[in-house]
Amino acid sequence: MDFLKKHFQWIPAIAIAFILGSSLPFKFSGAPITTEIFNVVGDFLGLDFFKSYGAYIIGSSELIAVILVLMPSKRGLGGLLAMGIMTGAIFFHLVSPLGTEVHYIENGVEMVESQLFYMAIIAWVCGAYLALKNKDSLPIIGNKT
Repeated sequence: MDFLKKHFQWIPAIAIAFILGSSLPFKFSGAPITTEIFNVVGDFLGLDFFKSYGAYIIGSSELIAVILVLMPSKRGLGGLLAMGIMTGAIFFHLVSPLGTEVHYIENGVEMVESQLFYMAIIAWVCGAYLALKNKDSLPIIGNKT
C-alpha cells in the first residue's frame, strides 16, 4: 500500500501525458479536425493569426506540460500548465461556436468528434490534482523555506 501511495501521482501524470501527447501529431500536421477547431476559435476571437499559428502555439505548450508532468520535481508546474491549457479548451468548447461536438470535413466526409471536450475535463482534473499535491514546489505560491 505504501508503494501505491508513494507512486500514485504517476497515474494523473500519465493520463495528462497520454491526453495531451496524443493530440500533438494532429496539431503539428494540420489535420482537418485541428484546422476546423483553430479556424472556429480564431474567427470567434477575431484573430486571424490564431487560425494559422494557434495549433503550433497550443501544441508547443502542451508538449512542455507533458514533459513537466513526467518530471517528478516539476510535476506541480506541469499540472498547473495543463490546467491552464485545458481551461482554455473547455471555455472555447462551451462558449464559442465550436461546441462540445466538433464537426469537420475529412476527405469529403462530415465527421463528428465528441471526446475532445471530455478528455479536456479529465486532463484539467488530473492537472488540478498534481498542482495541489505539489503546491509547495510551485514558483511564487509554493513554500520558500
